[in-house]
Amino acid sequence: MTAVGIASGRVSAMADGLTGSSILKIAGDVRALREGGAEVCDLTVGDFKPSEFPIPAMLLSGIEDALRKGETNYPPSSGMPSLRAAVRAFYAEWLGLDYPVESILVAGGARPALYATYRALIDPGDVVVYPVPSWNNDAYCHMVEATPRPIITEPADGFMPTRESIADAIRGARMLVLNSPLNPTGTAFTAESLGEICDLVLEENARRTDDRPLFLLYDQVYWMLTFGATRHVDPVSLRPEMRQYTIFVDGISKAFASTGLRVGWLVGPPDVVAKMANVLGHVGAWAPRAEQVATAKLLGATAELTAYHDVMRKSVQARLTALYDGLIALKHDGFPTDAIVPMGAIYLSARFALIGGRLENGTVLRTNEDIRRFLLERARLAVVPFDAFGSREENGWCRLSVGAVSLGEISAMLPRLREVLQSVKPAR
Repeated sequence: MTAVGIASGRVSAMADGLTGSSILKIAGDVRALREGGAEVCDLTVGDFKPSEFPIPAMLLSGIEDALRKGETNYPPSSGMPSLRAAVRAFYAEWLGLDYPVESILVAGGARPALYATYRALIDPGDVVVYPVPSWNNDAYCHMVEATPRPIITEPADGFMPTRESIADAIRGARMLVLNSPLNPTGTAFTAESLGEICDLVLEENARRTDDRPLFLLYDQVYWMLTFGATRHVDPVSLRPEMRQYTIFVDGISKAFASTGLRVGWLVGPPDVVAKMANVLGHVGAWAPRAEQVATAKLLGATAELTAYHDVMRKSVQARLTALYDGLIALKHDGFPTDAIVPMGAIYLSARFALIGGRLENGTVLRTNEDIRRFLLERARLAVVPFDAFGSREENGWCRLSVGAVSLGEISAMLPRLREVLQSVKPAR
Protein backbone atom coordinates (compact mmCIF):
# COMPACT_ATOMS: atom_id res chain seq x y z
CA MET A 1 0.00 0.00 0.00
CA THR A 2 1.29 3.44 -0.95
CA ALA A 3 2.48 5.66 1.91
CA VAL A 4 0.36 8.64 2.84
CA GLY A 5 1.31 11.69 0.79
CA ILE A 6 2.83 9.72 -2.11
CA ALA A 7 0.35 9.96 -4.97
CA SER A 8 2.28 8.50 -7.93
CA GLY A 9 0.03 6.09 -9.80
CA ARG A 10 -3.09 7.48 -8.12
CA VAL A 11 -3.18 10.75 -10.09
CA SER A 12 -2.36 11.89 -13.62
CA ALA A 13 1.24 12.30 -14.68
CA MET A 14 0.58 16.02 -15.08
CA ALA A 15 -0.72 16.44 -11.53
CA ASP A 16 1.97 14.21 -10.09
CA GLY A 17 4.72 16.26 -11.73
CA LEU A 18 3.25 19.66 -10.91
CA THR A 19 5.05 21.21 -7.96
CA GLY A 20 3.40 23.52 -5.47
CA SER A 21 4.26 27.17 -4.97
CA SER A 22 7.57 27.74 -3.20
CA ILE A 23 6.22 31.15 -2.14
CA LEU A 24 3.51 29.41 -0.12
CA LYS A 25 6.20 27.31 1.57
CA ILE A 26 8.07 30.47 2.52
CA ALA A 27 4.81 31.94 3.81
CA GLY A 28 4.56 28.93 6.14
CA ASP A 29 8.00 29.73 7.56
CA VAL A 30 6.95 33.34 8.15
CA ARG A 31 3.74 32.25 9.83
CA ALA A 32 5.63 29.93 12.18
CA LEU A 33 7.95 32.75 13.29
CA ARG A 34 5.07 35.12 13.88
CA GLU A 35 3.18 32.53 15.89
CA GLY A 36 6.25 32.38 18.10
CA GLY A 37 6.00 36.11 18.72
CA ALA A 38 8.69 37.33 16.29
CA GLU A 39 8.31 40.55 14.33
CA VAL A 40 8.88 39.77 10.63
CA CYS A 41 9.18 42.21 7.74
CA ASP A 42 7.33 40.05 5.20
CA LEU A 43 8.30 41.02 1.65
CA THR A 44 7.21 37.75 0.06
CA VAL A 45 3.59 37.98 -1.00
CA GLY A 46 2.45 39.62 -4.23
CA ASP A 47 -0.60 40.89 -2.42
CA PHE A 48 -1.85 43.89 -0.46
CA LYS A 49 -2.67 44.33 3.20
CA PRO A 50 -6.08 46.08 3.23
CA SER A 51 -5.06 48.27 6.17
CA GLU A 52 -2.18 49.62 4.07
CA PHE A 53 -3.81 49.54 0.64
CA PRO A 54 -7.64 49.55 0.75
CA ILE A 55 -9.63 48.98 -2.42
CA PRO A 56 -11.29 52.04 -4.02
CA ALA A 57 -14.28 53.23 -2.00
CA MET A 58 -16.35 53.30 -5.18
CA LEU A 59 -15.59 49.64 -5.83
CA LEU A 60 -16.56 48.63 -2.30
CA SER A 61 -19.84 50.51 -2.37
CA GLY A 62 -20.55 49.24 -5.88
CA ILE A 63 -20.19 45.61 -4.79
CA GLU A 64 -22.43 46.18 -1.76
CA ASP A 65 -25.05 47.85 -3.92
CA ALA A 66 -24.93 45.07 -6.53
CA LEU A 67 -25.37 42.40 -3.85
CA ARG A 68 -28.34 44.23 -2.35
CA LYS A 69 -29.91 44.37 -5.81
CA GLY A 70 -29.61 40.61 -6.19
CA GLU A 71 -26.65 40.35 -8.55
CA THR A 72 -25.78 36.93 -7.14
CA ASN A 73 -26.54 34.45 -9.93
CA TYR A 74 -24.33 33.18 -12.74
CA PRO A 75 -22.85 35.88 -14.99
CA PRO A 76 -22.66 35.28 -18.75
CA SER A 77 -19.71 32.98 -19.42
CA SER A 78 -17.84 35.65 -21.41
CA GLY A 79 -18.49 38.33 -18.81
CA MET A 80 -21.21 40.83 -18.01
CA PRO A 81 -21.97 42.95 -21.09
CA SER A 82 -21.54 46.10 -19.00
CA LEU A 83 -18.03 45.08 -17.96
CA ARG A 84 -16.90 44.03 -21.43
CA ALA A 85 -18.10 47.39 -22.74
CA ALA A 86 -16.36 49.16 -19.86
CA VAL A 87 -13.05 47.40 -20.57
CA ARG A 88 -13.38 48.40 -24.22
CA ALA A 89 -13.91 52.06 -23.27
CA PHE A 90 -11.22 51.91 -20.57
CA TYR A 91 -8.57 50.68 -23.02
CA ALA A 92 -9.61 53.26 -25.59
CA GLU A 93 -9.39 56.13 -23.09
CA TRP A 94 -6.29 55.13 -21.14
CA LEU A 95 -4.21 53.17 -23.67
CA GLY A 96 -5.52 54.32 -27.03
CA LEU A 97 -6.39 50.71 -27.95
CA ASP A 98 -9.58 50.24 -29.94
CA TYR A 99 -11.01 46.72 -29.75
CA PRO A 100 -14.53 45.40 -30.35
CA VAL A 101 -16.42 43.87 -27.44
CA GLU A 102 -15.98 40.46 -29.12
CA SER A 103 -12.25 40.73 -28.39
CA ILE A 104 -12.81 40.92 -24.62
CA LEU A 105 -13.23 37.93 -22.31
CA VAL A 106 -13.78 38.39 -18.57
CA ALA A 107 -12.39 35.78 -16.14
CA GLY A 108 -12.05 35.15 -12.43
CA GLY A 109 -8.78 37.07 -12.21
CA ALA A 110 -5.78 37.22 -14.51
CA ARG A 111 -4.68 33.64 -13.74
CA PRO A 112 -7.59 31.94 -15.54
CA ALA A 113 -7.00 34.32 -18.46
CA LEU A 114 -3.37 33.21 -18.61
CA TYR A 115 -4.38 29.57 -18.42
CA ALA A 116 -7.02 30.01 -21.12
CA THR A 117 -4.40 31.51 -23.42
CA TYR A 118 -2.04 28.60 -22.88
CA ARG A 119 -4.81 26.02 -23.19
CA ALA A 120 -6.38 27.53 -26.32
CA LEU A 121 -3.15 28.16 -28.25
CA ILE A 122 -0.74 25.41 -27.20
CA ASP A 123 -0.76 21.77 -28.31
CA PRO A 124 1.46 19.18 -26.60
CA GLY A 125 5.03 19.72 -27.69
CA ASP A 126 4.55 23.31 -28.88
CA VAL A 127 7.39 25.61 -27.86
CA VAL A 128 6.72 28.46 -25.45
CA VAL A 129 9.44 31.08 -25.01
CA TYR A 130 9.61 33.16 -21.85
CA PRO A 131 12.25 35.02 -19.86
CA VAL A 132 13.50 33.97 -16.45
CA PRO A 133 12.99 35.14 -13.85
CA SER A 134 9.25 35.34 -14.56
CA TRP A 135 6.09 34.21 -12.87
CA ASN A 136 4.61 30.71 -13.28
CA ASN A 137 5.35 30.08 -16.95
CA ASP A 138 7.09 26.82 -16.11
CA ALA A 139 3.93 25.59 -14.36
CA TYR A 140 1.63 26.58 -17.21
CA CYS A 141 3.94 24.87 -19.71
CA HIS A 142 3.81 21.72 -17.61
CA MET A 143 0.01 21.74 -17.41
CA VAL A 144 -0.48 22.00 -21.19
CA GLU A 145 2.51 19.78 -22.06
CA ALA A 146 4.34 22.55 -23.86
CA THR A 147 8.06 22.51 -24.53
CA PRO A 148 9.44 25.33 -22.39
CA ARG A 149 12.23 27.43 -23.82
CA PRO A 150 13.32 29.81 -21.02
CA ILE A 151 15.55 32.77 -21.81
CA ILE A 152 18.10 33.81 -19.20
CA THR A 153 18.06 37.56 -18.59
CA GLU A 154 20.71 39.80 -17.06
CA PRO A 155 20.76 42.37 -14.24
CA ALA A 156 22.32 44.88 -16.65
CA ASP A 157 19.10 44.74 -18.68
CA GLY A 158 16.91 44.97 -15.59
CA PHE A 159 16.18 41.26 -16.07
CA MET A 160 14.11 42.20 -19.13
CA PRO A 161 14.54 40.18 -22.34
CA THR A 162 15.99 41.84 -25.42
CA ARG A 163 15.66 41.21 -29.14
CA GLU A 164 19.10 39.65 -29.15
CA SER A 165 18.34 37.27 -26.30
CA ILE A 166 15.09 36.09 -27.91
CA ALA A 167 16.07 35.99 -31.59
CA ASP A 168 17.17 32.35 -31.83
CA ALA A 169 14.65 31.00 -29.32
CA ILE A 170 11.49 32.07 -31.14
CA ARG A 171 12.30 30.16 -34.32
CA GLY A 172 9.51 27.63 -34.62
CA ALA A 173 7.92 28.65 -31.33
CA ARG A 174 4.16 28.91 -30.86
CA MET A 175 4.07 31.60 -28.16
CA LEU A 176 6.27 34.25 -26.58
CA VAL A 177 5.25 35.31 -23.07
CA LEU A 178 6.16 38.78 -21.79
CA ASN A 179 5.17 40.74 -18.69
CA SER A 180 5.70 44.46 -18.08
CA PRO A 181 6.07 45.78 -15.44
CA LEU A 182 7.63 42.45 -14.59
CA ASN A 183 6.88 40.15 -11.69
CA PRO A 184 9.28 39.48 -9.94
CA THR A 185 11.73 42.26 -10.83
CA GLY A 186 9.75 45.51 -10.77
CA THR A 187 11.36 46.54 -14.06
CA ALA A 188 9.67 47.41 -17.36
CA PHE A 189 10.17 47.62 -21.11
CA THR A 190 11.08 50.83 -22.85
CA ALA A 191 9.37 51.65 -26.14
CA GLU A 192 12.63 50.93 -27.95
CA SER A 193 13.25 47.53 -26.36
CA LEU A 194 9.67 46.27 -26.76
CA GLY A 195 9.45 47.67 -30.28
CA GLU A 196 12.53 45.68 -31.30
CA ILE A 197 10.97 42.50 -29.92
CA CYS A 198 7.73 43.21 -31.78
CA ASP A 199 9.70 43.61 -35.00
CA LEU A 200 11.23 40.21 -34.34
CA VAL A 201 7.80 38.62 -33.87
CA LEU A 202 6.54 40.20 -37.09
CA GLU A 203 9.61 39.02 -39.00
CA GLU A 204 9.17 35.49 -37.68
CA ASN A 205 5.51 35.42 -38.69
CA ALA A 206 6.32 36.77 -42.15
CA ARG A 207 8.63 33.77 -42.67
CA ARG A 208 5.95 31.22 -41.81
CA THR A 209 3.98 29.50 -44.54
CA ASP A 210 1.52 27.58 -42.36
CA ASP A 211 -1.49 28.90 -40.44
CA ARG A 212 0.10 28.57 -36.99
CA PRO A 213 1.53 31.98 -36.11
CA LEU A 214 3.80 32.95 -33.27
CA PHE A 215 1.57 34.62 -30.68
CA LEU A 216 2.64 37.12 -28.03
CA LEU A 217 1.01 36.78 -24.62
CA TYR A 218 1.45 40.19 -23.02
CA ASP A 219 0.67 40.26 -19.30
CA GLN A 220 0.19 43.90 -18.32
CA VAL A 221 -1.66 43.46 -15.04
CA TYR A 222 0.69 45.99 -13.36
CA TRP A 223 0.54 48.61 -16.11
CA MET A 224 -1.09 51.31 -13.97
CA LEU A 225 1.70 51.03 -11.39
CA THR A 226 4.73 52.71 -12.94
CA PHE A 227 7.02 55.23 -11.29
CA GLY A 228 9.21 58.19 -12.12
CA ALA A 229 10.03 58.53 -15.81
CA THR A 230 8.78 55.02 -16.62
CA ARG A 231 5.85 54.91 -19.00
CA HIS A 232 3.98 51.71 -19.78
CA VAL A 233 4.25 50.54 -23.38
CA ASP A 234 2.37 47.81 -25.21
CA PRO A 235 2.96 45.88 -28.46
CA VAL A 236 -0.11 47.03 -30.40
CA SER A 237 0.37 50.73 -29.72
CA LEU A 238 4.01 50.46 -30.81
CA ARG A 239 3.39 48.21 -33.82
CA PRO A 240 -0.26 48.11 -34.97
CA GLU A 241 0.53 45.01 -37.07
CA MET A 242 0.97 43.11 -33.77
CA ARG A 243 -2.79 43.26 -33.20
CA GLN A 244 -3.43 39.91 -34.91
CA TYR A 245 -0.76 38.16 -32.82
CA THR A 246 -1.15 39.75 -29.36
CA ILE A 247 -3.17 38.54 -26.37
CA PHE A 248 -3.37 41.05 -23.51
CA VAL A 249 -3.99 39.80 -19.97
CA ASP A 250 -5.08 42.29 -17.33
CA GLY A 251 -7.37 42.81 -14.34
CA ILE A 252 -8.16 44.84 -11.24
CA SER A 253 -6.15 42.76 -8.78
CA LYS A 254 -2.94 44.80 -8.71
CA ALA A 255 -3.94 48.24 -9.93
CA PHE A 256 -6.75 48.46 -7.38
CA ALA A 257 -5.34 46.30 -4.55
CA SER A 258 -8.23 43.93 -5.25
CA THR A 259 -6.57 40.53 -5.45
CA GLY A 260 -9.39 38.70 -3.66
CA LEU A 261 -12.19 40.10 -5.80
CA ARG A 262 -11.14 37.97 -8.79
CA VAL A 263 -11.93 40.16 -11.77
CA GLY A 264 -9.62 39.85 -14.76
CA TRP A 265 -9.84 39.87 -18.54
CA LEU A 266 -8.01 39.15 -21.75
CA VAL A 267 -8.12 41.07 -25.02
CA GLY A 268 -7.14 39.68 -28.39
CA PRO A 269 -8.23 38.67 -31.90
CA PRO A 270 -11.96 37.85 -31.79
CA ASP A 271 -11.65 34.41 -33.41
CA VAL A 272 -9.07 33.32 -30.84
CA VAL A 273 -10.91 34.88 -27.91
CA ALA A 274 -14.06 32.96 -28.86
CA LYS A 275 -12.17 29.68 -28.41
CA MET A 276 -10.74 30.86 -25.09
CA ALA A 277 -14.28 31.64 -23.96
CA ASN A 278 -15.23 28.04 -24.66
CA VAL A 279 -12.34 26.83 -22.49
CA LEU A 280 -13.25 29.03 -19.54
CA GLY A 281 -16.95 28.33 -20.02
CA HIS A 282 -16.38 24.64 -19.31
CA VAL A 283 -14.00 25.37 -16.43
CA GLY A 284 -16.42 27.89 -14.92
CA ALA A 285 -13.66 30.35 -14.08
CA TRP A 286 -15.98 33.34 -14.04
CA ALA A 287 -15.59 36.53 -12.06
CA PRO A 288 -18.37 37.00 -9.46
CA ARG A 289 -21.35 38.85 -10.89
CA ALA A 290 -21.57 41.61 -8.27
CA GLU A 291 -17.85 42.36 -8.59
CA GLN A 292 -18.22 42.57 -12.37
CA VAL A 293 -21.09 45.05 -12.08
CA ALA A 294 -19.11 47.23 -9.69
CA THR A 295 -15.91 47.04 -11.75
CA ALA A 296 -17.78 48.19 -14.85
CA LYS A 297 -18.81 51.36 -13.03
CA LEU A 298 -15.33 51.92 -11.60
CA LEU A 299 -13.54 51.66 -14.95
CA GLY A 300 -15.71 54.45 -16.32
CA ALA A 301 -15.05 56.80 -13.41
CA THR A 302 -11.95 58.61 -14.65
CA ALA A 303 -11.77 61.16 -11.83
CA GLU A 304 -12.08 58.48 -9.12
CA LEU A 305 -9.43 56.31 -10.77
CA THR A 306 -7.01 59.20 -11.06
CA ALA A 307 -7.50 60.22 -7.43
CA TYR A 308 -7.09 56.66 -6.19
CA HIS A 309 -3.86 56.09 -8.11
CA ASP A 310 -2.41 59.42 -7.06
CA VAL A 311 -2.43 58.04 -3.51
CA MET A 312 -1.73 54.38 -4.21
CA ARG A 313 1.25 54.92 -6.53
CA LYS A 314 2.89 57.29 -4.08
CA SER A 315 2.43 54.78 -1.25
CA VAL A 316 3.90 51.90 -3.25
CA GLN A 317 6.77 54.00 -4.54
CA ALA A 318 7.59 55.28 -1.06
CA ARG A 319 8.04 51.71 0.19
CA LEU A 320 10.09 50.62 -2.82
CA THR A 321 12.27 53.70 -2.54
CA ALA A 322 12.85 53.13 1.19
CA LEU A 323 14.01 49.59 0.49
CA TYR A 324 16.15 50.60 -2.47
CA ASP A 325 17.79 53.49 -0.61
CA GLY A 326 18.41 51.28 2.43
CA LEU A 327 20.09 48.51 0.41
CA ILE A 328 22.20 50.94 -1.61
CA ALA A 329 23.30 52.67 1.62
CA LEU A 330 24.45 49.28 2.90
CA LYS A 331 26.27 48.68 -0.39
CA HIS A 332 28.09 52.01 -0.08
CA ASP A 333 29.14 50.99 3.42
CA GLY A 334 30.78 47.86 2.03
CA PHE A 335 28.03 45.30 2.61
CA PRO A 336 27.24 42.72 -0.12
CA THR A 337 23.86 44.15 -1.11
CA ASP A 338 22.57 45.65 -4.32
CA ALA A 339 19.27 46.60 -5.96
CA ILE A 340 17.84 47.80 -9.27
CA VAL A 341 15.97 51.10 -9.37
CA PRO A 342 12.25 50.21 -9.17
CA MET A 343 10.27 51.08 -12.30
CA GLY A 344 6.84 49.56 -11.66
CA ALA A 345 4.64 46.93 -10.00
CA ILE A 346 5.12 46.34 -6.26
CA TYR A 347 8.51 44.64 -6.46
CA LEU A 348 12.18 45.40 -6.00
CA SER A 349 15.01 43.30 -7.40
CA ALA A 350 17.55 43.01 -4.59
CA ARG A 351 20.78 41.07 -4.25
CA PHE A 352 22.30 39.65 -1.10
CA ALA A 353 25.66 38.45 -2.43
CA LEU A 354 26.37 36.10 0.45
CA ILE A 355 27.24 32.88 -1.39
CA GLY A 356 30.34 31.48 0.31
CA GLY A 357 29.87 33.66 3.38
CA ARG A 358 30.64 32.06 6.74
CA LEU A 359 28.57 32.55 9.90
CA GLU A 360 29.93 32.69 13.47
CA ASN A 361 29.10 29.01 14.01
CA GLY A 362 31.06 27.98 10.94
CA THR A 363 28.03 27.47 8.68
CA VAL A 364 28.72 28.42 5.06
CA LEU A 365 25.96 29.96 2.95
CA ARG A 366 26.09 27.91 -0.25
CA THR A 367 22.71 28.46 -1.92
CA ASN A 368 19.98 31.03 -2.40
CA GLU A 369 17.87 28.99 -0.01
CA ASP A 370 20.61 29.27 2.64
CA ILE A 371 20.56 33.04 2.17
CA ARG A 372 16.79 33.19 2.41
CA ARG A 373 16.73 31.23 5.66
CA PHE A 374 19.58 33.28 7.09
CA LEU A 375 17.79 36.56 6.39
CA LEU A 376 14.52 35.26 7.79
CA GLU A 377 15.92 33.68 10.95
CA ARG A 378 18.52 36.34 11.80
CA ALA A 379 17.15 39.61 10.38
CA ARG A 380 13.49 38.55 10.38
CA LEU A 381 13.41 39.66 6.76
CA ALA A 382 11.32 37.44 4.46
CA VAL A 383 12.21 37.50 0.75
CA VAL A 384 11.67 35.23 -2.26
CA PRO A 385 14.79 34.10 -4.18
CA PHE A 386 14.56 34.21 -7.95
CA ASP A 387 14.65 30.39 -7.86
CA ALA A 388 10.88 30.61 -7.35
CA PHE A 389 10.62 32.31 -10.74
CA GLY A 390 12.63 29.89 -12.84
CA SER A 391 16.17 31.13 -12.19
CA ARG A 392 18.81 28.46 -11.59
CA GLU A 393 21.78 30.63 -10.63
CA GLU A 394 23.00 30.72 -7.04
CA ASN A 395 23.62 34.46 -7.00
CA GLY A 396 21.53 35.93 -4.16
CA TRP A 397 19.01 37.82 -6.30
CA CYS A 398 15.56 38.03 -4.70
CA ARG A 399 12.12 39.57 -5.08
CA LEU A 400 11.03 42.02 -2.40
CA SER A 401 7.30 42.79 -2.43
CA VAL A 402 5.90 45.84 -0.60
CA GLY A 403 2.11 45.48 -0.79
CA ALA A 404 1.73 43.97 2.66
CA VAL A 405 4.14 46.08 4.74
CA SER A 406 4.21 49.57 6.18
CA LEU A 407 7.02 52.10 5.90
CA GLY A 408 7.53 51.62 9.63
CA GLU A 409 8.16 47.90 9.21
CA ILE A 410 10.74 48.59 6.51
CA SER A 411 12.47 51.21 8.65
CA ALA A 412 12.60 48.83 11.62
CA MET A 413 14.03 46.01 9.51
CA LEU A 414 16.97 47.83 7.92
CA PRO A 415 19.01 48.18 11.16
CA ARG A 416 18.42 44.49 11.89
CA LEU A 417 19.69 43.64 8.41
CA ARG A 418 22.81 45.77 8.88
CA GLU A 419 23.55 44.05 12.19
CA VAL A 420 23.25 40.50 10.86
CA LEU A 421 25.27 41.26 7.74
CA GLN A 422 28.12 42.35 9.99
CA SER A 423 28.22 38.81 11.37
CA VAL A 424 28.98 37.23 7.98
CA LYS A 425 32.60 36.64 7.04
CA PRO A 426 33.17 37.06 3.29
CA ALA A 427 33.87 34.08 1.07
CA ARG A 428 37.56 33.16 0.98
